[in-house]
Amino acid sequence: MDNILLDALDVKNVFDWEKLEKNDNYSEQKPEKPTPPIKQVYPNKPEKGELTFSFSEKLFKFTKELKIKTHEEKYLNDLAEWEKVKTAVDQYNQQIDVNYAQQAEAWEKAVILWEQQSQAFYDTHIEHNNVIKIQKHNYLSRDSDAIQNYFGLVLNSSKYPEFFPRNFEYEYNPDNKLLIVEYELPSQENLPSIKEVKYIAVKNELIEIPVADVTINKMYDEVIYKIALRALHELFVSDEIDVLDVVSFNGWVTSKNRATGKEENNCILSIQVKKTEFKSIDLRNVDPKTCFRALKGVSASKLSTLTPVQPILQITRKDRRFVDGYSVEDQLTSSTNLAAMDWQDFENLIRELFEKEFKTNGGDVKITQASRDGGVDAVAFDPDPIRGGKIVIQAKRYTNTVSVSAVRDLYGTVMNEGAIKGILVTTSDFGADSHDFAKDKPLTLLSGSNLLHLLEKHGHHAKIDLREAKRLLSEENK
Repeated sequence: MDNILLDALDVKNVFDWEKLEKNDNYSEQKPEKPTPPIKQVYPNKPEKGELTFSFSEKLFKFTKELKIKTHEEKYLNDLAEWEKVKTAVDQYNQQIDVNYAQQAEAWEKAVILWEQQSQAFYDTHIEHNNVIKIQKHNYLSRDSDAIQNYFGLVLNSSKYPEFFPRNFEYEYNPDNKLLIVEYELPSQENLPSIKEVKYIAVKNELIEIPVADVTINKMYDEVIYKIALRALHELFVSDEIDVLDVVSFNGWVTSKNRATGKEENNCILSIQVKKTEFKSIDLRNVDPKTCFRALKGVSASKLSTLTPVQPILQITRKDRRFVDGYSVEDQLTSSTNLAAMDWQDFENLIRELFEKEFKTNGGDVKITQASRDGGVDAVAFDPDPIRGGKIVIQAKRYTNTVSVSAVRDLYGTVMNEGAIKGILVTTSDFGADSHDFAKDKPLTLLSGSNLLHLLEKHGHHAKIDLREAKRLLSEENK
C-alpha cells in the first residue's frame, strides 16, 4: 500500500507492445520414434560329432552298434529340438516385425498430426501478432480509434494488488487531445484489515489483531490519492507520440451506504490536469493529498467517508458514430431477396434482428453511420455481468463467397474496439480458410442460411437468391 505510487515512477512506459505478442513455443512434445526391436537369434545347430570306441567296444560288435545307435538317436533328437527352437525364433521375430511396423505407422501419423497442430499453433500466433502490429501501426499513424484503444491498454497494464478492482471506462477526444477516465477505485473492504495474528499456546488459538479504524481511514485516503496520481503519471509518460494534453480522471467507489444498507456507486474524487503542469511535479517527494489539491482536484476532506462529488468532466457515453435506425423487417415478404436489398436497408435489418436477440436480457444494439468501408456496421451491448460486453457486428450483403481478409479485418476491429466478440453476417457464405481463421477466436460467422433461420426464429420470412441478385445488381449498375 505504501509504495503504490513510488513503484510506478521508475517505469518509463507501463505498456509494452511486445508483451501483447504471443511468442511462446508449442508445448506438446514431438512423438518419439519407436525403438527397433531386438531380434532373437538361432542357437547353434547341433553337430553329430565322431564316435570313439574303447578296446572292449571294438571287441564286441553288439556293444559298438548299441553305442552308434544311441549316438545317432541323440543327434536326431537334438536336431529336432533345434528345429523347434528355430521355428519359435522365426515366429517371434515375425511378430515383433509386425508390431514394430504398426508402431512405426502410428508414429508417422502422430508426427503428421503433431506437425499440423504445431503449425496451426504458430499460425495463430502469427495472425495474432499481425493484428498487434496493425494496432501499433495505426497508433503510430495517429488514428484516433487506435489512440483511444492504446490508452485503455495502458490503464489495463498497470500493476495493482490482485484484490483491487480492475474496471474503467475512457473516452479520447482527438480535437483537444483530452482523455476522460472513469475509474473504479477500491473500497475500504479491499484494504488489509488484519494487523497481525497471534498464537495463544495456552488456549491453542489464533487471535487476529485488527488494524485500528483510524489507521485504516488514513491508509485509505493515502492509497486513493496515490492511485489517482499514479494513473495520471502512467498515462502521460506512456504518451509516446504526444497526442495527450489533458487527462480528466474521475474515481468511483462501489460500496454499501452505512445509513441505508444499499449498494451505491459514487464519484469520490475528480481531477483534470494538463500534461505540462503535471510533468513539472516531483512525485517522489510530494504529499499525495496536498499534491492532488494543488492540482485543483475535487474531493471530500476525508475520502473514507465516501462523500460524493460532482465530476469535473464526464464521458458522454454516446458513440458519435451511432445514428438512428429505421424499421425494415416489417416490409419483408417471402419473395424479398436479401442479397439484392439496398445495402443500408440490409444493415438496418441486421440491427433489428440482433436487437430482438439481445433484448431478452436488456441488451441494446446501435447502428453506425453509413460508410461502406468495411468497418463497424452495428454495436451490441450485452449487460450480462459475466459474459456480457461490447459486440461488434458487420453486415455483408454479398453475392460471392466472403474472403478470409474480411474475417481478418473483423478480428482486428474486435481488438481495436476492445470488444468481447465479433459477428460477421452475410447473404452468401464463407470459405474453409475463413472458418479456419475464426476457429478459437471470439468470432461468429453467420452465412445466408444462418441468417434466414434467424429471421424465421423471429417470425419473418425472406429468401436469398444469389443468381437473381447478381442479375439485378448488374442491371442497377448499368
